[in-house]
Amino acid sequence: MDNPVNNSHHTKLSAAWLAEGQSSQRDMLASLQTLKAHSSMPFHIVASHRHNRPEIFEFADIIYREPSISTADSDEQAVLESVEPLMPRWQFVLEQAQKNNVKVLLTGRNGIDYEAHREKFAAAGIRLLTGATSVSALESIDDKFAFMQQCHEHDIPVADAWRFDTVAELEALLATHGHQPLCVKPVTGIFAQGFWRLGKVKETGKEEGEPYDSFEHLYFTEEKKINTAQFINAYTNSLMVHERPIPMLLMPYLSGQEYSIDVVCEYGEVLAAITRYKTGKIQHIGYEQSVMDVVIPLIKTFGCDGIVSVQTKADDNGQHRVLEINSRPSGGIDYTTHSGVDLTQVGFAYWLGLSKKPKLADIAQQITPCQVRSIMVSVKIEEDASEV
Repeated sequence: MDNPVNNSHHTKLSAAWLAEGQSSQRDMLASLQTLKAHSSMPFHIVASHRHNRPEIFEFADIIYREPSISTADSDEQAVLESVEPLMPRWQFVLEQAQKNNVKVLLTGRNGIDYEAHREKFAAAGIRLLTGATSVSALESIDDKFAFMQQCHEHDIPVADAWRFDTVAELEALLATHGHQPLCVKPVTGIFAQGFWRLGKVKETGKEEGEPYDSFEHLYFTEEKKINTAQFINAYTNSLMVHERPIPMLLMPYLSGQEYSIDVVCEYGEVLAAITRYKTGKIQHIGYEQSVMDVVIPLIKTFGCDGIVSVQTKADDNGQHRVLEINSRPSGGIDYTTHSGVDLTQVGFAYWLGLSKKPKLADIAQQITPCQVRSIMVSVKIEEDASEV
Protein backbone atom coordinates (compact mmCIF):
# COMPACT_ATOMS: atom_id res chain seq x y z
CA MET A 1 0.00 0.00 0.00
CA ASP A 2 2.67 2.49 0.99
CA ASN A 3 5.40 3.35 -1.42
CA PRO A 4 8.00 5.41 0.45
CA VAL A 5 11.15 6.61 -1.25
CA ASN A 6 14.35 6.12 0.77
CA ASN A 7 12.20 6.19 3.87
CA SER A 8 14.97 5.16 6.26
CA HIS A 9 16.76 8.46 5.70
CA HIS A 10 13.77 10.72 6.33
CA THR A 11 12.96 10.25 10.00
CA LYS A 12 15.00 13.03 11.65
CA LEU A 13 13.93 16.12 9.73
CA SER A 14 10.48 17.68 9.99
CA ALA A 15 8.12 17.07 7.08
CA ALA A 16 5.07 18.55 5.38
CA TRP A 17 2.47 16.22 3.85
CA LEU A 18 0.04 17.01 1.04
CA ALA A 19 -2.62 14.32 0.80
CA GLU A 20 -4.74 13.72 -2.29
CA GLY A 21 -6.27 16.96 -3.56
CA GLN A 22 -8.76 17.92 -6.23
CA SER A 23 -6.54 19.55 -8.81
CA SER A 24 -3.69 21.63 -7.33
CA GLN A 25 -1.58 19.04 -5.49
CA ARG A 26 1.19 18.97 -8.11
CA ASP A 27 1.53 22.76 -8.24
CA MET A 28 1.62 23.06 -4.47
CA LEU A 29 4.28 20.37 -4.15
CA ALA A 30 6.40 22.23 -6.70
CA SER A 31 6.03 25.40 -4.61
CA LEU A 32 7.12 23.52 -1.50
CA GLN A 33 10.20 22.24 -3.30
CA THR A 34 11.12 25.83 -4.15
CA LEU A 35 10.52 26.84 -0.53
CA LYS A 36 12.76 24.01 0.66
CA ALA A 37 15.52 24.93 -1.78
CA HIS A 38 15.67 28.47 -0.37
CA SER A 39 15.18 27.58 3.30
CA SER A 40 17.95 27.55 5.87
CA MET A 41 16.05 24.84 7.75
CA PRO A 42 15.72 21.67 5.67
CA PHE A 43 12.52 19.63 5.71
CA HIS A 44 11.00 16.81 3.71
CA ILE A 45 7.94 16.83 1.49
CA VAL A 46 5.48 13.94 1.54
CA ALA A 47 2.71 13.34 -1.00
CA SER A 48 -0.01 10.70 -1.17
CA HIS A 49 -2.77 9.73 -3.57
CA ARG A 50 -5.11 6.74 -3.98
CA HIS A 51 -3.92 6.34 -7.59
CA ASN A 52 -0.47 6.05 -9.09
CA ARG A 53 0.22 9.66 -10.09
CA PRO A 54 3.87 9.96 -11.12
CA GLU A 55 3.39 13.50 -12.39
CA ILE A 56 2.43 14.45 -8.82
CA PHE A 57 4.85 12.17 -6.99
CA GLU A 58 7.86 13.53 -8.89
CA PHE A 59 7.70 16.65 -6.71
CA ALA A 60 7.73 14.74 -3.41
CA ASP A 61 10.60 13.30 -1.38
CA ILE A 62 8.42 10.56 0.09
CA ILE A 63 5.31 9.10 -1.55
CA TYR A 64 2.44 6.87 -0.40
CA ARG A 65 -0.58 5.26 -2.00
CA GLU A 66 -3.62 5.99 0.15
CA PRO A 67 -6.07 3.21 1.07
CA SER A 68 -9.14 3.35 -1.14
CA ILE A 69 -12.24 1.60 0.16
CA SER A 70 -15.18 3.86 -0.66
CA THR A 71 -17.53 3.38 -3.62
CA ALA A 72 -16.18 6.63 -5.03
CA ASP A 73 -12.83 4.90 -5.37
CA SER A 74 -14.21 1.83 -7.18
CA ASP A 75 -11.85 2.32 -10.11
CA GLU A 76 -8.92 1.35 -7.91
CA GLN A 77 -8.93 -2.31 -8.94
CA ALA A 78 -5.69 -3.18 -7.23
CA VAL A 79 -7.14 -2.08 -3.91
CA LEU A 80 -10.53 -3.70 -4.36
CA GLU A 81 -8.89 -7.01 -5.15
CA SER A 82 -6.62 -6.86 -2.12
CA VAL A 83 -6.96 -9.85 0.20
CA GLU A 84 -6.03 -7.91 3.30
CA PRO A 85 -8.66 -5.62 4.86
CA LEU A 86 -7.76 -1.96 4.49
CA MET A 87 -7.39 0.46 7.36
CA PRO A 88 -9.17 3.82 7.12
CA ARG A 89 -7.34 6.45 5.10
CA TRP A 90 -6.90 8.80 8.07
CA GLN A 91 -5.38 6.04 10.21
CA PHE A 92 -2.95 5.00 7.49
CA VAL A 93 -1.85 8.61 6.97
CA LEU A 94 -1.50 9.22 10.71
CA GLU A 95 0.73 6.18 11.19
CA GLN A 96 2.99 7.06 8.28
CA ALA A 97 3.05 10.73 9.30
CA GLN A 98 4.33 9.78 12.75
CA LYS A 99 7.08 7.65 11.19
CA ASN A 100 8.20 10.55 9.01
CA ASN A 101 8.07 13.29 11.66
CA VAL A 102 5.34 15.17 9.79
CA LYS A 103 4.53 18.52 11.38
CA VAL A 104 1.93 19.81 8.91
CA LEU A 105 -0.71 17.81 7.01
CA LEU A 106 -2.96 19.35 4.35
CA THR A 107 -5.77 16.85 3.83
CA GLY A 108 -7.04 17.92 0.40
CA ARG A 109 -10.26 16.28 -0.78
CA ASN A 110 -11.06 14.10 2.25
CA GLY A 111 -11.03 16.72 4.98
CA ILE A 112 -14.07 15.49 6.93
CA ASP A 113 -12.57 12.00 7.30
CA TYR A 114 -9.48 13.47 8.94
CA GLU A 115 -11.30 16.18 10.89
CA ALA A 116 -13.30 13.59 12.85
CA HIS A 117 -9.98 12.48 14.38
CA ARG A 118 -8.35 15.86 14.90
CA GLU A 119 -7.40 15.10 18.50
CA LYS A 120 -5.31 12.09 17.43
CA PHE A 121 -3.30 14.19 14.99
CA ALA A 122 -2.85 16.92 17.60
CA ALA A 123 -1.61 14.35 20.12
CA ALA A 124 0.99 13.28 17.54
CA GLY A 125 2.18 16.89 17.19
CA ILE A 126 0.75 17.24 13.68
CA ARG A 127 -0.82 20.52 12.55
CA LEU A 128 -3.93 19.30 10.72
CA LEU A 129 -5.26 21.53 7.92
CA THR A 130 -8.72 20.47 6.74
CA GLY A 131 -10.21 23.87 5.91
CA ALA A 132 -11.97 24.26 9.27
CA THR A 133 -11.64 22.87 12.79
CA SER A 134 -14.82 20.82 13.23
CA VAL A 135 -16.83 18.28 11.27
CA SER A 136 -19.95 20.42 11.63
CA ALA A 137 -18.21 23.44 10.09
CA LEU A 138 -16.99 21.39 7.12
CA GLU A 139 -20.44 19.89 6.62
CA SER A 140 -22.09 23.32 6.62
CA ILE A 141 -19.51 24.55 4.10
CA ASP A 142 -20.14 21.58 1.80
CA ASP A 143 -23.94 21.93 2.00
CA LYS A 144 -24.48 25.11 0.00
CA PHE A 145 -28.01 25.64 1.30
CA ALA A 146 -26.98 25.32 4.96
CA PHE A 147 -23.98 27.49 4.18
CA MET A 148 -26.10 30.29 2.73
CA GLN A 149 -28.54 30.13 5.64
CA GLN A 150 -25.67 30.52 8.09
CA CYS A 151 -24.32 33.48 6.13
CA HIS A 152 -27.72 35.18 6.40
CA GLU A 153 -27.73 34.57 10.16
CA HIS A 154 -24.40 36.40 10.46
CA ASP A 155 -25.31 39.27 8.11
CA ILE A 156 -22.76 38.24 5.51
CA PRO A 157 -23.79 39.34 1.99
CA VAL A 158 -24.63 36.07 0.25
CA ALA A 159 -26.58 34.97 -2.79
CA ASP A 160 -30.17 33.92 -2.12
CA ALA A 161 -31.09 30.27 -2.67
CA TRP A 162 -34.17 28.09 -2.46
CA ARG A 163 -33.83 24.34 -2.15
CA PHE A 164 -35.92 21.87 -4.14
CA ASP A 165 -35.94 18.07 -4.04
CA THR A 166 -38.87 17.40 -6.39
CA VAL A 167 -40.33 18.73 -9.62
CA ALA A 168 -43.36 20.03 -7.71
CA GLU A 169 -41.10 22.06 -5.40
CA LEU A 170 -39.18 23.46 -8.38
CA GLU A 171 -42.37 24.51 -10.19
CA ALA A 172 -43.70 26.17 -7.02
CA LEU A 173 -40.45 28.13 -6.65
CA LEU A 174 -40.56 29.16 -10.31
CA ALA A 175 -44.11 30.42 -9.86
CA THR A 176 -42.83 32.73 -7.11
CA HIS A 177 -39.38 33.71 -8.36
CA GLY A 178 -39.52 33.06 -12.10
CA HIS A 179 -39.86 36.74 -13.03
CA GLN A 180 -36.08 37.23 -12.64
CA PRO A 181 -32.97 35.62 -14.18
CA LEU A 182 -32.36 32.35 -12.35
CA CYS A 183 -29.87 29.53 -12.17
CA VAL A 184 -29.72 26.08 -10.64
CA LYS A 185 -26.94 24.05 -9.05
CA PRO A 186 -26.62 21.03 -6.74
CA VAL A 187 -26.61 21.51 -2.97
CA THR A 188 -23.21 19.77 -2.93
CA GLY A 189 -20.65 19.63 -5.71
CA ILE A 190 -17.54 21.15 -7.26
CA PHE A 191 -16.24 22.37 -10.63
CA ALA A 192 -19.64 23.91 -11.57
CA GLN A 193 -21.06 20.42 -12.06
CA GLY A 194 -24.83 20.66 -12.50
CA PHE A 195 -24.88 24.47 -12.77
CA TRP A 196 -27.21 25.95 -15.42
CA ARG A 197 -28.65 29.37 -16.13
CA LEU A 198 -32.40 29.33 -16.74
CA GLY A 199 -34.48 31.61 -18.93
CA LYS A 200 -36.72 34.22 -17.27
CA VAL A 201 -40.31 32.91 -16.93
CA LYS A 202 -43.51 34.99 -17.37
CA GLU A 203 -46.59 34.49 -15.21
CA THR A 204 -48.03 32.54 -18.15
CA GLY A 205 -45.28 29.97 -17.71
CA LYS A 206 -43.54 30.96 -20.94
CA GLU A 207 -40.05 32.42 -21.10
CA GLU A 208 -39.74 36.18 -21.36
CA GLY A 209 -37.81 37.84 -24.17
CA GLU A 210 -35.59 35.68 -26.35
CA PRO A 211 -35.74 32.14 -24.91
CA TYR A 212 -32.58 30.09 -24.72
CA ASP A 213 -32.24 28.08 -27.91
CA SER A 214 -33.22 24.43 -27.56
CA PHE A 215 -30.06 23.25 -29.30
CA GLU A 216 -27.70 25.98 -28.16
CA HIS A 217 -27.22 24.56 -24.67
CA LEU A 218 -26.11 21.26 -26.19
CA TYR A 219 -23.76 22.94 -28.65
CA PHE A 220 -22.27 25.63 -26.39
CA THR A 221 -22.19 23.73 -23.10
CA GLU A 222 -19.59 26.04 -21.59
CA GLU A 223 -22.19 28.84 -21.64
CA LYS A 224 -24.25 26.84 -19.13
CA LYS A 225 -27.60 28.13 -20.46
CA ILE A 226 -30.75 26.03 -20.80
CA ASN A 227 -34.40 26.61 -21.66
CA THR A 228 -36.38 26.44 -18.40
CA ALA A 229 -39.04 24.08 -19.76
CA GLN A 230 -36.34 21.75 -21.03
CA PHE A 231 -34.57 21.71 -17.70
CA ILE A 232 -37.84 20.80 -15.98
CA ASN A 233 -38.45 18.06 -18.53
CA ALA A 234 -34.93 16.66 -18.16
CA TYR A 235 -35.14 16.77 -14.36
CA THR A 236 -38.59 15.15 -14.38
CA ASN A 237 -37.53 12.27 -16.61
CA SER A 238 -34.05 11.72 -15.27
CA LEU A 239 -33.32 8.11 -14.38
CA MET A 240 -30.23 9.32 -12.53
CA VAL A 241 -32.27 11.62 -10.30
CA HIS A 242 -34.90 8.90 -9.79
CA GLU A 243 -32.30 6.38 -8.64
CA ARG A 244 -30.19 8.84 -6.66
CA PRO A 245 -32.10 12.01 -5.72
CA ILE A 246 -29.96 15.12 -6.07
CA PRO A 247 -30.97 18.08 -3.86
CA MET A 248 -30.79 21.25 -5.94
CA LEU A 249 -30.85 24.99 -5.43
CA LEU A 250 -32.75 27.61 -7.41
CA MET A 251 -30.98 30.96 -7.21
CA PRO A 252 -31.16 34.45 -8.69
CA TYR A 253 -28.50 34.77 -11.37
CA LEU A 254 -26.14 37.56 -10.34
CA SER A 255 -25.00 39.70 -13.27
CA GLY A 256 -21.80 41.18 -11.85
CA GLN A 257 -18.15 40.14 -11.86
CA GLU A 258 -17.30 36.80 -10.27
CA TYR A 259 -14.18 36.52 -8.11
CA SER A 260 -12.16 33.60 -6.81
CA ILE A 261 -10.20 34.30 -3.66
CA ASP A 262 -7.36 32.10 -2.43
CA VAL A 263 -7.01 32.40 1.34
CA VAL A 264 -4.39 31.32 3.88
CA CYS A 265 -6.14 31.36 7.23
CA GLU A 266 -5.81 30.18 10.81
CA TYR A 267 -8.72 29.56 13.17
CA GLY A 268 -10.90 32.08 11.36
CA GLU A 269 -8.25 34.75 10.81
CA VAL A 270 -7.13 35.67 7.30
CA LEU A 271 -3.33 35.66 7.17
CA ALA A 272 -2.90 36.15 3.43
CA ALA A 273 -5.18 36.31 0.39
CA ILE A 274 -5.16 37.05 -3.31
CA THR A 275 -8.21 37.88 -5.40
CA ARG A 276 -8.66 37.02 -9.06
CA TYR A 277 -11.32 37.30 -11.71
CA LYS A 278 -11.55 35.98 -15.23
CA THR A 279 -12.31 37.68 -18.53
CA GLY A 280 -12.28 35.27 -21.45
CA LYS A 281 -9.17 33.13 -20.96
CA ILE A 282 -7.30 35.70 -18.87
CA GLN A 283 -7.03 35.59 -15.07
CA HIS A 284 -6.60 38.98 -13.39
CA ILE A 285 -4.59 38.60 -10.19
CA GLY A 286 -4.49 41.20 -7.43
CA TYR A 287 -6.01 42.30 -4.14
CA GLU A 288 -9.49 43.82 -4.30
CA GLN A 289 -10.38 45.38 -0.95
CA SER A 290 -14.14 45.50 -1.62
CA VAL A 291 -14.09 41.74 -2.16
CA MET A 292 -11.97 41.14 0.94
CA ASP A 293 -14.45 43.18 3.00
CA VAL A 294 -16.86 40.30 2.42
CA VAL A 295 -14.30 37.48 2.67
CA ILE A 296 -12.71 38.43 6.01
CA PRO A 297 -15.90 38.16 8.13
CA LEU A 298 -16.88 35.05 6.17
CA ILE A 299 -13.66 33.24 7.11
CA LYS A 300 -14.17 34.26 10.73
CA THR A 301 -17.77 33.05 10.83
CA PHE A 302 -16.90 29.55 9.63
CA GLY A 303 -13.62 29.32 11.52
CA CYS A 304 -11.72 28.44 8.37
CA ASP A 305 -8.27 27.00 8.89
CA GLY A 306 -5.62 26.12 6.32
CA ILE A 307 -5.74 27.09 2.65
CA VAL A 308 -9.24 27.56 1.26
CA SER A 309 -10.89 29.27 -1.69
CA VAL A 310 -13.94 31.51 -1.79
CA GLN A 311 -16.20 32.46 -4.70
CA THR A 312 -18.10 35.74 -4.78
CA LYS A 313 -20.20 37.49 -7.44
CA ALA A 314 -21.48 41.03 -7.64
CA ASP A 315 -25.19 41.75 -7.90
CA ASP A 316 -26.83 44.41 -10.10
CA ASN A 317 -25.84 47.09 -7.58
CA GLY A 318 -22.18 46.05 -7.46
CA GLN A 319 -22.47 44.46 -4.00
CA HIS A 320 -20.18 41.45 -3.75
CA ARG A 321 -22.09 38.41 -2.53
CA VAL A 322 -20.65 35.12 -1.37
CA LEU A 323 -21.40 32.06 -3.48
CA GLU A 324 -19.42 29.41 -1.59
CA ILE A 325 -16.34 28.39 0.32
CA ASN A 326 -14.28 25.44 -0.86
CA SER A 327 -12.54 23.95 2.16
CA ARG A 328 -9.55 23.07 -0.02
CA PRO A 329 -7.00 24.99 -2.11
CA SER A 330 -8.37 26.01 -5.49
CA GLY A 331 -7.22 24.53 -8.76
CA GLY A 332 -5.82 27.95 -9.63
CA ILE A 333 -3.77 28.60 -6.51
CA ASP A 334 -0.58 28.39 -8.57
CA TYR A 335 -1.69 31.53 -10.46
CA THR A 336 -0.92 33.48 -7.30
CA THR A 337 2.83 32.92 -7.75
CA HIS A 338 2.90 35.40 -10.65
CA SER A 339 1.90 38.22 -8.29
CA GLY A 340 5.12 37.89 -6.30
CA VAL A 341 3.30 36.16 -3.44
CA ASP A 342 3.17 32.36 -3.41
CA LEU A 343 0.36 31.52 -0.99
CA THR A 344 1.45 27.89 -0.63
CA GLN A 345 4.86 29.03 0.53
CA VAL A 346 3.43 31.75 2.78
CA GLY A 347 1.24 29.25 4.63
CA PHE A 348 3.66 26.35 4.94
CA ALA A 349 6.66 28.50 5.87
CA TYR A 350 4.62 29.70 8.85
CA TRP A 351 3.19 26.33 9.85
CA LEU A 352 6.61 24.67 9.59
CA GLY A 353 8.15 27.36 11.79
CA LEU A 354 10.30 28.81 9.00
CA SER A 355 8.78 32.29 9.21
CA LYS A 356 6.78 34.50 11.52
CA LYS A 357 2.99 34.64 11.40
CA PRO A 358 1.94 36.45 8.19
CA LYS A 359 0.02 39.69 8.47
CA LEU A 360 -2.64 40.31 5.84
CA ALA A 361 -1.83 44.01 5.49
CA ASP A 362 1.84 43.23 4.83
CA ILE A 363 1.03 40.49 2.31
CA ALA A 364 -1.41 42.76 0.45
CA GLN A 365 1.37 45.32 0.00
CA GLN A 366 3.62 42.68 -1.59
CA ILE A 367 1.11 41.69 -4.29
CA THR A 368 1.87 42.99 -7.77
CA PRO A 369 -1.32 42.89 -9.88
CA CYS A 370 -0.87 40.92 -13.08
CA GLN A 371 -2.66 38.97 -15.79
CA VAL A 372 -2.23 35.24 -16.27
CA ARG A 373 -3.13 32.84 -19.04
CA SER A 374 -3.14 29.14 -18.23
CA ILE A 375 -1.65 26.69 -20.72
CA MET A 376 -1.84 22.94 -21.07
CA VAL A 377 1.26 20.89 -20.37
CA SER A 378 1.92 17.19 -20.68
CA VAL A 379 4.14 14.69 -18.90
CA LYS A 380 5.13 11.19 -19.92
CA ILE A 381 4.14 8.48 -17.46
CA GLU A 382 5.03 4.81 -17.32
CA GLU A 383 2.25 2.23 -17.28
CA ASP A 384 1.34 1.02 -13.81
CA ALA A 385 0.70 -2.69 -13.92
CA SER A 386 -1.58 -2.52 -10.88
CA GLU A 387 -4.06 -0.31 -12.78
CA VAL A 388 -4.21 -2.27 -16.04
